[in-house]
Amino acid sequence: MRALLDIADIGQGEVDFEAVIRSPDVLAQVRHVLPDLEWWASAGREYGSSEAGDNPADCLPIQVFDWGRPLDLAEPFIAALGSDAGAVRWDLDAWPAVPEAGLEAISQKYAYLTLTVNSRDLYQDDPSQDHTIHVHTRDQDGDQISRVRWLASQVGGQFTGRVESAYV
Repeated sequence: MRALLDIADIGQGEVDFEAVIRSPDVLAQVRHVLPDLEWWASAGREYGSSEAGDNPADCLPIQVFDWGRPLDLAEPFIAALGSDAGAVRWDLDAWPAVPEAGLEAISQKYAYLTLTVNSRDLYQDDPSQDHTIHVHTRDQDGDQISRVRWLASQVGGQFTGRVESAYV
């Protein structure tokens, strides 16, 4: 992930966090990283939320959707999740142009990286014992694969997934 972030323009970047927290221990660790955590009860907002000033420990399991955070909180959040599933999305400033590969610069609107923690999919519905990197990109022509293949080659990997539409 760090190698991909080194390629991207992240000067004004930020991270977004998503997770379902089920245990008091994981909640305590996540709240250490994000003391003012944005959350609501998995049963529904009417059963508790940060907006209402409720205690999240009384409302487990909770949904975390905490966006627009500083980049340096990503690794502590991932560590805090332990074996629970979650996602960290890096909102990048841009993917740079790579003229020798025929790739134009891609604006912020289409420049993201998501690490799904202990999950294969963006919505944490497919549990895993490891993590999955999702590259969000699109150029003017709608091409999504050329940049992904190029990025993978830059970090010693290869594209092994599939193209999916994501709603961001």
